[in-house]
Amino acid sequence: MDDPTRARFTDVPADAGHYESFYLRAAHPSEPLGVWIRYTVHKRPNAEPNGSLWFTLFDAHADEPWATKVTEPGPRLPKGGFIEIAGATFGPEAVGGSAGEATWDLHYTGNEDPLLHLPRDWMYNAKVPRTKTLSPRPAALYSGTVKVGERAIELDRWPGMVGHNWGAEHAERWVWMHGIGFEGRGEDTWIDAAIGRVKLGPLTTPWMGNGAISIDGQRYRLGGIEKTRSIRVNERPTRCDFLLPGEGITVRGTVGSDAKNFVAWVYADPAGPEHNTANCSIADMELTVSRKGEPDLVLAARAGASYELGMRETGHGIPVQPFPDG
Repeated sequence: MDDPTRARFTDVPADAGHYESFYLRAAHPSEPLGVWIRYTVHKRPNAEPNGSLWFTLFDAHADEPWATKVTEPGPRLPKGGFIEIAGATFGPEAVGGSAGEATWDLHYTGNEDPLLHLPRDWMYNAKVPRTKTLSPRPAALYSGTVKVGERAIELDRWPGMVGHNWGAEHAERWVWMHGIGFEGRGEDTWIDAAIGRVKLGPLTTPWMGNGAISIDGQRYRLGGIEKTRSIRVNERPTRCDFLLPGEGITVRGTVGSDAKNFVAWVYADPAGPEHNTANCSIADMELTVSRKGEPDLVLAARAGASYELGMRETGHGIPVQPFPDG
């Protein structure tokens, strides 16, 4: 398999549709404060690609997240980096750029190997599944500066991650969650999972999930096609209760936050139509981890998790940001 973290948008035929995203999240180690930054490419069939910079500052002491988005033509592949949009760069060690009143200059470190959510390498180059997900850094520590207007925030080893996804269309419905900064644990304890329902003609599949959990540096794969019947998901716009079986492990958990701590966006498929997507990257998470022959382990992260729900419905009660996608 070639480099799984590389950008794919430069390989897309002119008549094909494509979306792609490199993104990061970082949360303060002890306060309900975090950032979520995305660099995305959106290409409609027979059209040139556009690049977008999405920025969200989450602060539980505020009435709502602060968010902005800028879209420009001509995303490019920089030498030694993942992606560049309007002069803003995302690389394997640093992320810098601006969108409206927001600017960021961040560096990150991490010792974890990339997490390939899909269980087989060949799936990343196949037409199916139509959405590919991986995490170049499922655990990372961020330092640097984020500014929103006159407000400057210094990051000093904030825990987070780097993600990457791409495809021809989004899942019909999806949940993404990431947790790190669990109480009493280091950055080598984390969870990263993507769960989705896919439209196949007139039918929609059950929930299918892939991901991993790391406990003190020991990684366990979660989900997989053979585990589909055992996955349980009870998702709402601001909370998700779930059960994810894995290889010698079962994770039960809850992730969510107050509605005011969520941001909502429009996500468009390259050939249409659209989803509403709600995300909180200062969510609370509690996990109960069961392993054969060991007592259950309870992990808790206060404002240290991300929860995202992609959905068709629009009456979820979270104000949608006034930015089109595409």
